[in-house]
Formats: sequence, C-alpha cells, structure tokens
Amino acid sequence: MWSAGRGRAAGAALLGLLLALSVPGSGAAKTGAGVVTCGSVLKLFNTQHRVRLHSHDVKYGSGSGQQSVTGVEASDDANSYWRIRSGSEGGCPRGSPVRCGQAVRLTHVLTGKNLHTHHFPSPLSNNQEVSAFGEDGEGDDLDLWIVRCSGKHWEREAAVRFQHVGTSVFLSVTGEQYGSPIRGQHEVHGMPSANTHNTWKAMEGIFIKPSVDPSAGHDEL
Repeated sequence: MWSAGRGRAAGAALLGLLLALSVPGSGAAKTGAGVVTCGSVLKLFNTQHRVRLHSHDVKYGSGSGQQSVTGVEASDDANSYWRIRSGSEGGCPRGSPVRCGQAVRLTHVLTGKNLHTHHFPSPLSNNQEVSAFGEDGEGDDLDLWIVRCSGKHWEREAAVRFQHVGTSVFLSVTGEQYGSPIRGQHEVHGMPSANTHNTWKAMEGIFIKPSVDPSAGHDEL
C-alpha cells in the first residue's frame, strides 16, 4: 500500500528558519493571540480529532502515488510545519493578515511540497485524497485553499476551515488510522460538506508580525 520515497536533508533548513525568525527584531512572534499572517510557519490542529496536519517523504501506494498527508497526535514533530503562502502572484505579501475568504497555499516546510487535492479516492475512507505535491513550493492550481472563517481575518485563537478552490471539498479528518509503516497516523482527506471534522486552529509556530493593523469584521464561517 505504501512506498518510501527519497529522504531530503531539510531539517537543518527548518531549524535555521525558525531560529532566524525568533531573533529579536526579526518581525516575528511566537506566542499570544492575534492574526495569522502571510509567511508565517505553523502547525494546524484539527479540533475534533485532536491531530496536527502532517506530511513526510512517504508516498501513497494507491491513488495518485503522491506524497501522503496525515494527522498526528504528537505536538513536537518537525514534519507538521506548514508555511502560509500566496495563492496568486503578489497576493499574500509577507506579514499581511490572511483574510477570511482568501486563497492561500500551504507549503510543507521539510519537503517543499504544497497541500493538494484532486479526484482520487482516499486510501481508507474513500473520500477525496489529500496529498503533498510540487517541488520547492511550485505546484499547480490544485494547491489553492480558501480560508473560511468568521470575521475579517484569520484569528490565531479561532477555528477555521480550508475549502479547496478546484473541487470545493473541505480539508477533513474522520478518525481512520493507518497501519505500517505509519501506524496510528490518521487519514486526512477532502469532504464535500462543512462539519465538525474539518475545523482547524493555528498552533505552534513562528508568526510574522502584521505589517498593517487588521480591523474587525463579521462574516460567517
């Protein structure tokens, strides 16, 4: 069912990135409330199943054969960091607050692949497969996700949803767990409806300080 892919020596690059952003005066913040901003590196926590969005250099043995995306319970796994990037040319300058309804790319820091979905069945639940795709952050239009949230901007303390631009599914977890070689990790997939299985919160990470003062708003999740 699974095939192991070639490893990438990106751990040092991730560590260097996090250390650089942590230096005083670098324009980054690690704690406290506020908005999620473009360029931030974070972990995403599914509030229903209490797992973090995760990927690694292990490919699906069925469906697309692309790099797998799962959910893990551990909070300290370096394979769970994602960078918030623009969904269009110039559409997400570093430090700009992410707007509710904005399309973004989520790039897996350690492998450089983008969160992706397409019309393949997921391995366990037969929902829509979610994978990691591309090279060095360069993928295609199926890497775009709309941030669905209440208010004007994505607040770090708020639950949000990610709806895929190309197929309209929501990034979801429903509890199915894999066996070897990734025993205990949860299947991540796309579901057609908004429900409790597809709410996420920003967790551990390095958050770029806002470059503008975000204002409040009241849109629906």
